[in-house]
Amino acid sequence: MPFRLNGARVVDGGVRIGGHTGGMIALPLRMANRHGLISGATGTGKTVTLQVIAEGFARAGVPVFMADVKGDLSGLAMAGSPSERIARRVADLGLADYAQRAYPAVFWDLFGQRGHPVRATVSDMGPLLLANLLELNDTQTGVLHAVFKIADDQGLLLLDMKDLRAMLTWVAEHAKELQATYGNMNTVSIAAIQRGLLVLEQQGAERFFGEPQVALADLMQADFSGNGVISVLDATALMTRPRLYSMFLLWLLAELFEQLPEVGDPDKPRLVFFFDEAHLLFDDAPKALVDKIEQVVRLIRSKGVGVYFVTQSPLDIPEDVLGQLGNRVQHALRAFTPKDQKAVKAAAQTFRANAGLDTARIITELGVGEALVSVLDAQGRPTPVERALICPPESRIGPLTDAERAERLARSPLKGRYEQELDRVSAYESLKQRADVEAQQAAVERAQRDQPVLARTPRGTGRTRQTPVEAMAQSAARAIGSSIGRQIVRGVLGSLLGKKR
Repeated sequence: MPFRLNGARVVDGGVRIGGHTGGMIALPLRMANRHGLISGATGTGKTVTLQVIAEGFARAGVPVFMADVKGDLSGLAMAGSPSERIARRVADLGLADYAQRAYPAVFWDLFGQRGHPVRATVSDMGPLLLANLLELNDTQTGVLHAVFKIADDQGLLLLDMKDLRAMLTWVAEHAKELQATYGNMNTVSIAAIQRGLLVLEQQGAERFFGEPQVALADLMQADFSGNGVISVLDATALMTRPRLYSMFLLWLLAELFEQLPEVGDPDKPRLVFFFDEAHLLFDDAPKALVDKIEQVVRLIRSKGVGVYFVTQSPLDIPEDVLGQLGNRVQHALRAFTPKDQKAVKAAAQTFRANAGLDTARIITELGVGEALVSVLDAQGRPTPVERALICPPESRIGPLTDAERAERLARSPLKGRYEQELDRVSAYESLKQRADVEAQQAAVERAQRDQPVLARTPRGTGRTRQTPVEAMAQSAARAIGSSIGRQIVRGVLGSLLGKKR
């Protein structure tokens, strides 16, 4: 699509996306919280488009949170390098103010290896998300909801995995006592939940659940120059754990929705959230969870948060969610199979028609770095679709080296805030203390029952009569020994199922 657009500038403070023969396409900041979609086949330029839009938000002072699936987006923290291809694109678009630069970035990692650790408590994750993560059936999900309710009623904190395991064990031991209030909680369902937790631990979830929990304020910062800070979650390892990845991002959306106040339609978003590989969230998800996602996406707009899904095809997104995405960037799709042809047709139909463009045909002809773009105008109406050249990013295209990443982490303003894990008194410790007290009480009761009993010593054996005090001491010793035995067994199981204490 050869053309030259001289002197194109964005004068309304919007986020510049790309240009076409009629001018520059920019997303108005006031409409950025109406959500969006970036889609296209592998290798067509989705990641670079995401990078360009994230840079635009950061320049406008809007914080950004994004998941870095392939590791490429870490290059945002370094200035780009001159190249003939970028120089040609800059000239074609007439970007007189283009300058290669680095952007303020903070790196995060659920496993704490390539960024600051990200943690959430079991209570904040909640039974609904956790049940989906564990792939529980309806009965097991009901039991898990009851366990959370019992913990609340008992004043027990569920912070990490060992808290939840201890709570499940306690509920199983007291199921008959709890049945009248909370319904039947059979041991089969509890065992299924415990097995699911074991699988999660093997995927690394134990390092995610705990404290200190990430503070939303640390994801919504600006630097001293007024640029929005870009929070980059390293998701390269999470791609082998798709449920953990999708549940974390959904939990983060839910936290934003619950904690942020209503602001209506601000002049610019308070935060923009990019959800890469969005199909992982919806694949095999139960309808109740999809409904929850649709509700959060619909309502979080009024909190000043924009959500942008990045995926290969619009068909990856449920219709109720897709209908909430007003800003669209569609890269090329390939129509090799009937399913591919259906995806092309569906993508074309999501745009407001342009009489001068055959949208369905053009989608299959787009080159790398080209896209069909439609954004919401100042009145919230979608603009007619245009074929555009995407602007080049100002930061590096490609990942940081390990040394560069380590240097950025060493200079991070959040250094030392999340690295040390906390382990305060919660359900595990409280239930253990209860068990110890009950064991001591049982020992005293047995000693009191044994007190009147005197040992009869046959003549000639040399044995003496046992006093009441001696009988009590011997009974208490047996009880304490039994308690220690149970603690040893729990310690062995704990080392198999979770962290060693």
